[in-house]
Amino acid sequence: MQRITITIEDDLLAEIDAAAQARGYQNRSEIIRDLARAGLQQSAEDAAPSGQCVAALVYVYDHAARDLSKRLVQNFHGRHDLSLATLHVHLDDDSCMEVTALKGQSGEVRHFADHIIAERGVRYGRVVMIPTGSDKKPRARKHGHRHD
Repeated sequence: MQRITITIEDDLLAEIDAAAQARGYQNRSEIIRDLARAGLQQSAEDAAPSGQCVAALVYVYDHAARDLSKRLVQNFHGRHDLSLATLHVHLDDDSCMEVTALKGQSGEVRHFADHIIAERGVRYGRVVMIPTGSDKKPRARKHGHRHD
């Protein structure tokens, strides 16, 4: 077993400590190991199949984090082919939430979403991917959109 050092925000550490006490953990290491395992298992379960997909990327971030807004904009401009639309919500004095609709190859969408979630200053992030069942690029329609 290895010993590591990590930095965690005070609020998150308080939540971890409360969960550890409620669940009967003897120390922080035990609950953090279990939470890490659960997160890795969830990531494996969320792995999307190959092919085209649509996705919703939801993340909450500290809008005052150094250069974060600029980095996020650069990331989205760099992959404008994946991003369809973004909803921006001001949650409080410190936090904003964005919900972005993405569309593209599953691997590219997953990689992009993971990159956004991993940005320093992003506090929480989740991506929900839905396979579209088609590897074809969408074709232009002449007379609107029909659902039969």
